[in-house]
Amino acid sequence: MILFDGVFSSQWDSAGQATEEAPVEVEDIETKKETPARVVLFNDDWHTFDEVIGQLVKALGCGSDKAEAIAFEAHSRGKALVYEGSMPECLRVNGVLEEISLITQIEV
Repeated sequence: MILFDGVFSSQWDSAGQATEEAPVEVEDIETKKETPARVVLFNDDWHTFDEVIGQLVKALGCGSDKAEAIAFEAHSRGKALVYEGSMPECLRVNGVLEEISLITQIEV
């Protein structure tokens, strides 16, 4: 028998006899929905620090100090984590950053 979300199901062999197998784990859809996603900002050669900082403040609602730290990390390391949380909020943050064509990626 195989366990699917708490329900057992029999497997049949070639002779038509029921066989039993170890339970199979099924990933809970609700758990998958709650997995945090991340918005990553990549460095580019087109935007000034002031443009990036201003857009980060707009997207995150944070102070300029935090936005400056994120911009500097993207500049020095090539990328920086901007936000981690729910997918709808990642999409919102990403959309604001893309308003000025910043290079971003959403990771799951």
